[in-house]
Amino acid sequence: MRAALRLARRGLGVVWPNPAVGCVLVKDGLVVGRGWTQPRGRPHAETEALARARGNARGATAYVTFEPCAHNDKVPSCAVALATAGIKRAVIACRDPDPRTNGKGIALLKNAGVEVIEGVLEADAKALNAGFLLRITASRPLVTLKVASSLDGRIATGSGESKWITGEPARAQGHALRARQDAVVVGSGTVLADDPELTCRLPGLEYRSPVRVVFDGRLRTPLTAKIIATARQTPTWIVTLAGADALRQKAFADAGVLIIPVSAGHEGHPEPKAAFAALAQRGITRVLVEGGRHLTAALLRDGPIDRIVWYRAPMWLGGDGVPAAESFGLQTLNAAPRFRREGASPAGEDMVETYKAQ
Repeated sequence: MRAALRLARRGLGVVWPNPAVGCVLVKDGLVVGRGWTQPRGRPHAETEALARARGNARGATAYVTFEPCAHNDKVPSCAVALATAGIKRAVIACRDPDPRTNGKGIALLKNAGVEVIEGVLEADAKALNAGFLLRITASRPLVTLKVASSLDGRIATGSGESKWITGEPARAQGHALRARQDAVVVGSGTVLADDPELTCRLPGLEYRSPVRVVFDGRLRTPLTAKIIATARQTPTWIVTLAGADALRQKAFADAGVLIIPVSAGHEGHPEPKAAFAALAQRGITRVLVEGGRHLTAALLRDGPIDRIVWYRAPMWLGGDGVPAAESFGLQTLNAAPRFRREGASPAGEDMVETYKAQ
């Protein structure tokens, strides 16, 4: 199962709206087939493993990180495919909460005479597909906040200089983090200040660039911005307010940008929960928020933030530097958002810390 989970991780960021699944077929102590969900979600892991087994799956045990799907969509369901191939046992890490499957895949296998064992490394499998599970059960994606700052939590000098606070190893890690996300989100202020590309620029992984999303209630994003100029090459979406300027909306649409209107939240900005729900409706399961300070403050105030990846450079910028988050109305310690540190490791001369919401 651990091998199947390693295979499943290959799909993170490129298989949405599907879960990232791994499958290993074992017969007489030998691996006869293995597979993982392919880009855009098809073929599924089980189908890939059966194809690689080349007819040797009969009598095998299938180790699958997620319940095999029960619904037919142009091709037979994975549960049916496994049963038809003649496997004798299926070891499944966790169930699929999608109403089209939820227990039905397991029932199909059992009805075909396949022994089913559930719950092996279930917690690991659920953590791997936390974004998919949230999309199905809570109608939102998994939200990870990424911060790159000085030791005192400043993301730029008082004059706005921010390139580069962290070193090259940390920036490479940041690009690898993007490659495992379905979407990367910034506010319009970040676009105006930095004109970022928001792509994965690691050699060989450029195809894993996530959907680029800008929260822009007033449609301030320049039509000349890099992300707009390249919107037909890398999907680019703008989350704005319902009723935003129609002519600006058309201009962005003509450039290949998808406009997503949502309700207004604090101070007339797009309401974060409504925005993430809209992304989930379009299949997004994993989101990386890369700032800036106003968007970070909005998420700290209204949520959601599930995880934080914080890169800290060994420098001190002082009180006139730009903070990682603007004021968001906190009055008491008891009301402060709290996170549990899960890890810390060096990234060149910098440190990266990971946190999970409590």
